[in-house]
Amino acid sequence: MSTGLPEAWPRLLGDVGGSNARFALETAPGVIEDILALSNARYPTLQDALRDYLAQAGARRVAHAAIGIANPLNGDQVTMTNCHWTFSIEATRRALGFTTLLLLNDFTALALALPRLPRGELSRIGGGEPRPDSPLALIGPGTGLGVSALVPHAGGWRALSGEGGHTSFAPANEREIGVWRYVSSRFGHVSHERLLSGSGLSLLHQALCALDGAAELDLAPSEVSARGLSGTDARCRETLEIFCGLLGSAAGNLALTLGARGGVYIGGGIVPRLSGFFEQSPFRRRFEDKGRMSAYLADIPVYLITSAYPALPGVAAHLADHLAPRDPAPVDTTTHPRGGTAGDMHA
Repeated sequence: MSTGLPEAWPRLLGDVGGSNARFALETAPGVIEDILALSNARYPTLQDALRDYLAQAGARRVAHAAIGIANPLNGDQVTMTNCHWTFSIEATRRALGFTTLLLLNDFTALALALPRLPRGELSRIGGGEPRPDSPLALIGPGTGLGVSALVPHAGGWRALSGEGGHTSFAPANEREIGVWRYVSSRFGHVSHERLLSGSGLSLLHQALCALDGAAELDLAPSEVSARGLSGTDARCRETLEIFCGLLGSAAGNLALTLGARGGVYIGGGIVPRLSGFFEQSPFRRRFEDKGRMSAYLADIPVYLITSAYPALPGVAAHLADHLAPRDPAPVDTTTHPRGGTAGDMHA
Protein backbone atom coordinates (compact mmCIF):
# COMPACT_ATOMS: atom_id res chain seq x y z
CA MET A 1 0.00 0.00 0.00
CA SER A 2 1.49 3.31 -1.02
CA THR A 3 2.42 5.59 1.83
CA GLY A 4 1.24 8.49 -0.32
CA LEU A 5 -2.43 7.69 0.32
CA PRO A 6 -4.34 10.19 2.51
CA GLU A 7 -5.01 7.46 5.11
CA ALA A 8 -1.29 6.74 5.54
CA TRP A 9 -0.86 9.14 8.49
CA PRO A 10 -0.99 9.17 11.41
CA ARG A 11 0.05 5.62 12.24
CA LEU A 12 -0.42 4.06 15.64
CA LEU A 13 2.67 2.58 17.30
CA GLY A 14 2.71 0.48 20.46
CA ASP A 15 5.18 -1.16 22.81
CA VAL A 16 3.34 -3.47 25.21
CA GLY A 17 5.20 -5.01 28.14
CA GLY A 18 3.95 -7.20 30.92
CA SER A 19 3.12 -4.22 33.16
CA ASN A 20 2.76 -1.16 30.94
CA ALA A 21 1.73 -0.28 27.39
CA ARG A 22 3.32 2.66 25.60
CA PHE A 23 1.48 4.09 22.58
CA ALA A 24 2.33 6.86 20.14
CA LEU A 25 1.33 8.39 16.82
CA GLU A 26 3.76 8.58 13.92
CA THR A 27 2.57 11.67 12.06
CA ALA A 28 5.20 11.58 9.29
CA PRO A 29 8.16 9.30 8.57
CA GLY A 30 10.22 9.16 11.78
CA VAL A 31 8.12 11.79 13.56
CA ILE A 32 6.79 10.11 16.72
CA GLU A 33 4.46 12.16 18.92
CA ASP A 34 1.78 11.93 21.61
CA ILE A 35 3.55 9.20 23.57
CA LEU A 36 1.56 7.91 26.53
CA ALA A 37 2.33 5.07 28.97
CA LEU A 38 -0.70 3.22 30.34
CA SER A 39 -0.85 0.61 33.09
CA ASN A 40 -2.07 -2.75 31.75
CA ALA A 41 -3.84 -3.46 35.04
CA ARG A 42 -6.31 -0.61 34.37
CA TYR A 43 -7.73 -2.25 31.25
CA PRO A 44 -9.59 -5.57 30.79
CA THR A 45 -8.24 -5.94 27.24
CA LEU A 46 -5.70 -4.54 24.80
CA GLN A 47 -8.63 -3.19 22.80
CA ASP A 48 -9.76 -1.14 25.79
CA ALA A 49 -6.27 0.30 26.24
CA LEU A 50 -6.05 1.20 22.54
CA ARG A 51 -9.45 2.92 22.58
CA ASP A 52 -8.49 4.96 25.63
CA TYR A 53 -5.17 5.99 24.09
CA LEU A 54 -6.80 7.07 20.81
CA ALA A 55 -9.36 9.09 22.76
CA GLN A 56 -6.67 10.78 24.83
CA ALA A 57 -4.53 11.49 21.75
CA GLY A 58 -7.54 12.86 19.87
CA ALA A 59 -6.86 10.64 16.86
CA ARG A 60 -9.99 10.65 14.72
CA ARG A 61 -8.80 8.22 12.08
CA VAL A 62 -5.95 5.73 12.16
CA ALA A 63 -5.70 3.16 9.37
CA HIS A 64 -2.38 1.49 10.10
CA ALA A 65 -1.03 0.24 13.42
CA ALA A 66 1.83 -1.91 14.68
CA ILE A 67 2.55 -3.09 18.21
CA GLY A 68 5.58 -4.71 19.77
CA ILE A 69 4.45 -7.08 22.51
CA ALA A 70 6.28 -8.95 25.26
CA ASN A 71 5.06 -12.35 24.20
CA PRO A 72 5.65 -15.17 21.72
CA LEU A 73 3.53 -14.80 18.58
CA ASN A 74 2.19 -17.85 16.79
CA GLY A 75 -0.90 -17.20 14.76
CA ASP A 76 -3.88 -14.96 15.40
CA GLN A 77 -4.61 -15.76 19.04
CA VAL A 78 -2.40 -14.13 21.71
CA THR A 79 -2.34 -15.06 25.40
CA MET A 80 0.20 -12.91 27.21
CA THR A 81 2.65 -14.63 29.56
CA ASN A 82 3.07 -11.79 32.07
CA CYS A 83 -0.27 -10.01 31.66
CA HIS A 84 -3.97 -10.96 31.83
CA TRP A 85 -4.71 -9.93 28.22
CA THR A 86 -5.93 -12.59 25.75
CA PHE A 87 -7.08 -11.50 22.30
CA SER A 88 -7.40 -12.19 18.59
CA ILE A 89 -5.29 -9.89 16.41
CA GLU A 90 -7.85 -9.93 13.59
CA ALA A 91 -10.82 -9.33 15.89
CA THR A 92 -8.96 -6.40 17.48
CA ARG A 93 -8.18 -4.96 14.06
CA ARG A 94 -11.82 -5.15 12.98
CA ALA A 95 -13.16 -3.77 16.27
CA LEU A 96 -10.94 -0.68 16.00
CA GLY A 97 -11.49 -0.19 12.27
CA PHE A 98 -7.81 -0.49 11.32
CA THR A 99 -6.81 -1.42 7.79
CA THR A 100 -3.57 -2.85 9.14
CA LEU A 101 -2.69 -4.23 12.57
CA LEU A 102 0.71 -5.86 12.89
CA LEU A 103 2.12 -7.48 16.02
CA LEU A 104 5.76 -8.34 16.56
CA ASN A 105 7.77 -9.41 19.56
CA ASP A 106 8.78 -6.38 21.63
CA PHE A 107 12.45 -7.29 21.58
CA THR A 108 12.34 -7.83 17.83
CA ALA A 109 11.01 -4.26 17.66
CA LEU A 110 13.79 -3.04 19.94
CA ALA A 111 16.38 -4.85 17.84
CA LEU A 112 15.06 -3.10 14.70
CA ALA A 113 15.48 0.22 16.53
CA LEU A 114 19.16 -0.29 17.43
CA PRO A 115 20.68 1.34 14.30
CA ARG A 116 18.27 4.26 14.77
CA LEU A 117 19.07 5.09 18.41
CA PRO A 118 21.03 8.33 18.93
CA ARG A 119 24.48 7.82 20.45
CA GLY A 120 23.45 10.15 23.25
CA GLU A 121 20.92 7.53 24.35
CA LEU A 122 23.53 4.80 24.70
CA SER A 123 25.95 4.40 27.61
CA ARG A 124 29.02 2.34 26.72
CA ILE A 125 30.30 -0.23 29.21
CA GLY A 126 33.75 -1.45 28.21
CA GLY A 127 35.04 -3.18 25.11
CA GLY A 128 36.66 -1.95 21.92
CA GLU A 129 35.19 -0.51 18.76
CA PRO A 130 32.19 -2.23 17.13
CA ARG A 131 32.96 -4.10 13.94
CA PRO A 132 30.88 -3.08 10.93
CA ASP A 133 28.77 -5.72 9.20
CA SER A 134 28.73 -7.88 12.33
CA PRO A 135 25.68 -9.05 14.30
CA LEU A 136 24.28 -6.93 17.14
CA ALA A 137 23.01 -8.75 20.24
CA LEU A 138 20.21 -7.52 22.49
CA ILE A 139 19.23 -8.65 25.98
CA GLY A 140 17.18 -6.91 28.64
CA PRO A 141 15.50 -7.68 31.96
CA GLY A 142 12.13 -6.12 32.74
CA THR A 143 8.89 -7.84 33.66
CA GLY A 144 10.48 -10.78 31.79
CA LEU A 145 13.81 -11.24 30.00
CA GLY A 146 13.90 -10.23 26.35
CA VAL A 147 16.50 -11.49 23.88
CA SER A 148 16.93 -10.67 20.19
CA ALA A 149 19.55 -9.74 17.61
CA LEU A 150 20.17 -8.00 14.32
CA VAL A 151 22.16 -9.76 11.62
CA PRO A 152 23.45 -8.16 8.41
CA HIS A 153 21.21 -8.98 5.45
CA ALA A 154 21.16 -7.73 1.86
CA GLY A 155 22.73 -4.36 2.65
CA GLY A 156 20.56 -3.86 5.72
CA TRP A 157 19.52 -5.78 8.81
CA ARG A 158 17.25 -8.65 9.72
CA ALA A 159 15.94 -9.08 13.27
CA LEU A 160 15.87 -12.49 14.92
CA SER A 161 12.85 -13.51 16.96
CA GLY A 162 13.13 -16.05 19.74
CA GLU A 163 12.55 -16.83 23.39
CA GLY A 164 16.14 -16.75 24.62
CA GLY A 165 15.04 -15.52 28.04
CA HIS A 166 13.82 -19.03 28.79
CA THR A 167 17.18 -20.74 28.27
CA SER A 168 18.53 -22.66 31.25
CA PHE A 169 20.44 -20.83 33.96
CA ALA A 170 23.85 -22.30 34.84
CA PRO A 171 25.43 -21.28 38.19
CA ALA A 172 29.08 -20.22 38.18
CA ASN A 173 30.04 -20.49 41.88
CA GLU A 174 28.90 -22.06 45.16
CA ARG A 175 26.60 -19.18 46.07
CA GLU A 176 24.85 -19.43 42.72
CA ILE A 177 24.61 -23.21 43.05
CA GLY A 178 22.70 -22.59 46.27
CA VAL A 179 20.42 -20.15 44.45
CA TRP A 180 19.81 -22.71 41.68
CA ARG A 181 18.89 -25.39 44.24
CA TYR A 182 16.46 -23.06 46.00
CA VAL A 183 14.74 -21.96 42.79
CA SER A 184 14.73 -25.47 41.32
CA SER A 185 12.98 -26.83 44.41
CA ARG A 186 10.17 -24.31 43.83
CA PHE A 187 9.81 -24.27 40.06
CA GLY A 188 11.68 -27.21 38.55
CA HIS A 189 13.31 -25.68 35.47
CA VAL A 190 15.39 -22.60 36.29
CA SER A 191 15.43 -20.26 33.31
CA HIS A 192 17.41 -17.07 33.02
CA GLU A 193 14.11 -15.17 33.14
CA ARG A 194 13.32 -16.62 36.59
CA LEU A 195 16.24 -14.60 37.95
CA LEU A 196 16.86 -11.86 35.40
CA SER A 197 13.55 -10.01 35.70
CA GLY A 198 11.66 -7.86 38.18
CA SER A 199 10.25 -10.87 40.01
CA GLY A 200 13.71 -12.43 39.70
CA LEU A 201 15.19 -9.71 41.90
CA SER A 202 12.72 -10.61 44.66
CA LEU A 203 13.30 -14.34 44.13
CA LEU A 204 17.08 -13.90 44.29
CA HIS A 205 16.74 -12.05 47.57
CA GLN A 206 14.50 -14.77 49.00
CA ALA A 207 17.03 -17.42 47.93
CA LEU A 208 19.87 -15.59 49.70
CA CYS A 209 17.75 -15.26 52.85
CA ALA A 210 17.15 -19.03 52.80
CA LEU A 211 20.82 -19.80 52.21
CA ASP A 212 21.77 -17.59 55.17
CA GLY A 213 19.10 -19.09 57.44
CA ALA A 214 17.30 -15.75 57.67
CA ALA A 215 13.59 -15.01 57.41
CA GLU A 216 12.52 -14.84 53.76
CA LEU A 217 11.30 -11.28 53.35
CA ASP A 218 8.76 -10.63 50.59
CA LEU A 219 10.35 -7.48 49.18
CA ALA A 220 9.15 -5.85 45.96
CA PRO A 221 11.81 -5.52 43.24
CA SER A 222 11.90 -1.74 43.71
CA GLU A 223 12.55 -2.19 47.43
CA VAL A 224 15.36 -4.69 46.82
CA SER A 225 16.93 -2.19 44.40
CA ALA A 226 16.48 0.81 46.72
CA ARG A 227 17.99 -0.95 49.73
CA GLY A 228 20.84 -2.36 47.68
CA LEU A 229 21.72 0.91 46.00
CA SER A 230 21.63 2.85 49.28
CA GLY A 231 24.01 0.39 50.91
CA THR A 232 21.75 0.07 53.95
CA ASP A 233 21.08 -3.65 53.41
CA ALA A 234 24.01 -5.98 52.71
CA ARG A 235 21.84 -8.83 51.43
CA CYS A 236 20.00 -6.55 48.99
CA ARG A 237 23.37 -5.25 47.85
CA GLU A 238 24.53 -8.83 47.23
CA THR A 239 21.28 -9.49 45.35
CA LEU A 240 22.08 -6.67 42.94
CA GLU A 241 25.67 -7.86 42.53
CA ILE A 242 24.55 -11.40 41.71
CA PHE A 243 21.83 -10.09 39.39
CA CYS A 244 24.35 -8.02 37.41
CA GLY A 245 26.82 -10.91 37.35
CA LEU A 246 24.20 -13.32 36.00
CA LEU A 247 23.25 -10.78 33.34
CA GLY A 248 26.91 -10.49 32.36
CA SER A 249 27.21 -14.26 31.95
CA ALA A 250 24.00 -14.45 29.92
CA ALA A 251 25.05 -11.52 27.70
CA GLY A 252 28.47 -13.09 27.14
CA ASN A 253 26.82 -16.37 26.13
CA LEU A 254 24.64 -14.50 23.65
CA ALA A 255 27.61 -12.62 22.19
CA LEU A 256 29.49 -15.87 21.65
CA THR A 257 26.49 -17.62 20.13
CA LEU A 258 25.85 -14.83 17.63
CA GLY A 259 29.41 -13.66 17.05
CA ALA A 260 28.08 -10.23 18.03
CA ARG A 261 31.19 -8.21 17.33
CA GLY A 262 29.03 -5.25 16.38
CA GLY A 263 28.13 -4.87 20.05
CA VAL A 264 25.81 -6.11 22.76
CA TYR A 265 22.92 -3.86 23.81
CA ILE A 266 21.21 -3.93 27.21
CA GLY A 267 17.52 -3.00 27.15
CA GLY A 268 14.59 -3.47 29.51
CA GLY A 269 13.40 -1.33 32.38
CA ILE A 270 15.57 -2.57 35.25
CA VAL A 271 19.21 -1.87 34.41
CA PRO A 272 18.81 1.86 33.63
CA ARG A 273 17.53 2.27 37.22
CA LEU A 274 20.81 0.78 38.45
CA SER A 275 22.91 3.43 36.71
CA GLY A 276 26.04 4.24 38.67
CA PHE A 277 26.02 0.83 40.34
CA PHE A 278 25.75 -1.27 37.18
CA GLU A 279 28.91 0.15 35.60
CA GLN A 280 30.97 -0.91 38.66
CA SER A 281 29.13 -4.21 39.20
CA PRO A 282 30.43 -7.69 38.27
CA PHE A 283 28.61 -7.40 34.91
CA ARG A 284 31.61 -6.68 32.67
CA ARG A 285 33.93 -9.15 34.44
CA ARG A 286 31.37 -11.93 34.11
CA PHE A 287 30.66 -10.93 30.49
CA GLU A 288 34.29 -11.56 29.61
CA ASP A 289 34.84 -14.57 31.93
CA LYS A 290 34.72 -17.28 29.26
CA GLY A 291 38.09 -18.99 29.55
CA ARG A 292 39.79 -19.26 26.18
CA MET A 293 37.28 -16.85 24.64
CA SER A 294 37.83 -14.06 27.17
CA ALA A 295 40.01 -12.00 24.82
CA TYR A 296 37.37 -12.32 22.10
CA LEU A 297 34.72 -10.92 24.43
CA ALA A 298 36.97 -8.22 25.88
CA ASP A 299 36.92 -6.63 22.42
CA ILE A 300 33.12 -6.45 22.17
CA PRO A 301 31.49 -3.19 23.33
CA VAL A 302 28.37 -3.26 25.50
CA TYR A 303 25.85 -0.43 25.33
CA LEU A 304 23.21 0.32 27.94
CA ILE A 305 20.12 1.78 26.23
CA THR A 306 18.96 4.86 28.13
CA SER A 307 16.17 6.00 25.76
CA ALA A 308 12.78 6.53 27.36
CA TYR A 309 10.90 4.79 24.52
CA PRO A 310 13.53 2.95 22.49
CA ALA A 311 11.34 0.31 20.78
CA LEU A 312 8.96 2.72 19.02
CA PRO A 313 11.32 3.57 16.11
CA GLY A 314 11.70 -0.18 15.49
CA VAL A 315 7.93 -0.66 15.47
CA ALA A 316 7.67 2.24 13.00
CA ALA A 317 10.32 0.69 10.76
CA HIS A 318 8.51 -2.67 10.76
CA LEU A 319 5.23 -1.02 9.79
CA ALA A 320 6.88 1.13 7.10
CA ASP A 321 8.49 -1.95 5.57
CA HIS A 322 5.12 -3.73 5.51
CA LEU A 323 3.39 -0.77 3.84
CA ALA A 324 6.15 0.02 1.35
CA PRO A 325 5.13 -0.53 -2.28
CA ARG A 326 6.72 -3.63 -3.75
CA ASP A 327 8.11 -3.89 -7.26
CA PRO A 328 6.18 -6.53 -9.21
CA ALA A 329 7.97 -9.85 -9.52
CA PRO A 330 9.82 -10.13 -12.86
CA VAL A 331 8.21 -12.41 -15.43
CA ASP A 332 10.32 -15.42 -16.32
CA THR A 333 10.51 -15.44 -20.11
CA THR A 334 12.59 -18.60 -20.30
CA THR A 335 11.32 -20.84 -23.12
CA HIS A 336 10.27 -24.27 -21.83
CA PRO A 337 10.65 -27.48 -23.81
CA ARG A 338 6.89 -27.71 -24.57
CA GLY A 339 6.79 -24.15 -25.79
CA GLY A 340 5.55 -21.00 -24.11
CA THR A 341 7.22 -19.33 -21.12
CA ALA A 342 7.27 -19.81 -17.36
CA GLY A 343 4.77 -16.96 -17.10
CA ASP A 344 2.00 -18.92 -18.84
CA MET A 345 2.67 -22.40 -17.44
CA HIS A 346 -0.41 -22.15 -15.20
CA ALA A 347 -2.77 -22.02 -18.19
